[in-house]
Amino acid sequence: MKLRIHRTIVAALVLLLIETAVLPWLVPAAWSDRILPHFSFLVTLFVAMTAGRHTAFFFGLGFGLLQDVLFYGHLIGAYAFGMALTGYLAGLATYRLRPVLGLYVSMTALGGFMLDMIVYAIYRLFQVTTVSPIFAIEWQVLPTTVVQTALAVLFYFPFRRLLTRSVPASASQGSDERSASG
Repeated sequence: MKLRIHRTIVAALVLLLIETAVLPWLVPAAWSDRILPHFSFLVTLFVAMTAGRHTAFFFGLGFGLLQDVLFYGHLIGAYAFGMALTGYLAGLATYRLRPVLGLYVSMTALGGFMLDMIVYAIYRLFQVTTVSPIFAIEWQVLPTTVVQTALAVLFYFPFRRLLTRSVPASASQGSDERSASG
């Protein structure tokens, strides 16, 4: 599978618009502080599994910075750093593995937990928040991780159909030989 990067960027922007315009209407007001799914993060993890760690790093850096500017203006860079690092590590962990649904869902669960904990640690370091780690995990990290994992199950097949194209086996072997000799 080869990632169609232009379609992926457009899809992430559309999902970011849905996240900002539609999602606040769907999440009940009592849960709006607890559930913060990040659709562009789901796309970043898909990029990590299909295009590699370096592409996912820059994709996460760009869309994380965009989320920092749009949503969390009091500290710029926390989501950019978290999404870039998590995308890189997810790409590194899945480097030789075939991108299947189970792997994507498990990477979403682990990566979502890691992203929220990185952002919490940065906010705690710069004294943006004063809540305890246990409360943060209980109140926001776990509910967000569960919702993002459920969304990963829903989004995997549309992502795979719209954002990738299959490469014939002979073409992918030829390109591997060319890149190894060049």
